[in-house]
Amino acid sequence: MMSAEYPSSPRRIVVVAASDDEGRSWEQSLRDAGHDTVRCAPDAPRIASAEPALVVIDGDAPRAASLVHELRGLGPGGTLLLLLGSLDGGEAMAAVDATLVRDVDGQSFVDTVSRLLGLVPSASRTRAAKATFGGLLGVSPAMQRVYRLASQVAPTRATVLVTGESGTGKGALAKAIHDESPRARGPFVSVHCAALAETLLESELFGHEKGSFTGADRRRPGRFELAHNGTLFLDEVGEIPLATQVKLLRVLQEREFERVGGNQAVSVDVRILAATNRDLAADVKAGRFREDLFYRLNVVRIEMPPLRMRQTDLMMLATHYLELFRAENGKQVNGFSDAARERILEYPWPGNVRELENAIERAVVVCEGSLIEEEHLPIEIDRTSPIARIPGSTLAEIERYAIVATLQAAGGSTAKAAEILGVSVRTVQYRVHEYGVARARRG
Repeated sequence: MMSAEYPSSPRRIVVVAASDDEGRSWEQSLRDAGHDTVRCAPDAPRIASAEPALVVIDGDAPRAASLVHELRGLGPGGTLLLLLGSLDGGEAMAAVDATLVRDVDGQSFVDTVSRLLGLVPSASRTRAAKATFGGLLGVSPAMQRVYRLASQVAPTRATVLVTGESGTGKGALAKAIHDESPRARGPFVSVHCAALAETLLESELFGHEKGSFTGADRRRPGRFELAHNGTLFLDEVGEIPLATQVKLLRVLQEREFERVGGNQAVSVDVRILAATNRDLAADVKAGRFREDLFYRLNVVRIEMPPLRMRQTDLMMLATHYLELFRAENGKQVNGFSDAARERILEYPWPGNVRELENAIERAVVVCEGSLIEEEHLPIEIDRTSPIARIPGSTLAEIERYAIVATLQAAGGSTAKAAEILGVSVRTVQYRVHEYGVARARRG
């Protein structure tokens, strides 16, 4: 398990932007990801006085090329310089030395910065399940909010309700909370509430006495007893029938219960974590879920974001699964082609992390070369325009499609795309960095 290096790093980043709007945007993105960030004019002495670990320089900023020369070898360890955009002429070529790293194709701005500072696992280290919190991967602002709240609640015994769409990793978050809690040495017991009939679910949760029903030839402890001094995770808790909800409420209130067919109270010390993809508040209004139980479960609520809201995490997760399944299948697959990368970044992933994992496993299995290509990905991952899915697409998805499609039509020219879209060139360049698109290709 990884110590939380990222985002709680004291290493400072100085941003030198071409415009105030762009500078504010970059600065906010980096701060949302937990970096210590300051914006500075293109003045080498002032930058040096900030003692940064990394200087991000916009190639269109005043004196950008000469600034690179002046900052070479800055600091005892040699400050890294990240050049975004482009510089023209021989002066730019002379500026490139060991301290300068040009923006990495196919990586988002925040992801690139994090990797340069060594705060995100590289592809070769991802399989070690290193992550910001527990076994979870992701550096997006949405996941940072999850990590912060989970880190706060983990040391307590508060009941946590994890919500979110199917496949977002609710179970993984519950396990991470347990692993980071004082109960980590105790058992972590999970029960999928939607997978069992009402009579079987009650027996699974509370156990049963010998002879309590046909086939009960011995006393059997339930999941609550098995989780004593540990954590019980109730997956899909919204599927529990009303009759069983009453008994569950009693355990939460009194920390005791009776086994099925018994009358002796059994006391337990169990922390409850629950998850659902349902709107329990709406179910309460509809009479499908007990209000008192909802309030007992909803002490601390953590929403797991869908993968379409984690754009900066997509290629990190894809690379993680590539490494994992490459090792499992003994394949020599080293990465993704530009076309496959763009396909992964464009697809909305309605099945979330689970769908991404399955797609990469399939791609690794059928790939016969060193790179995963478009045709290795499942056919469901198509290039369907979000314009065809209105309603059903977010404004951010529509904006992304408009920019990427226009870039493709303009042959990759940001100047032409900006003119067509009626925005500045820097806006298009920043969005391309944000989306993590390697380059816009025709067609």
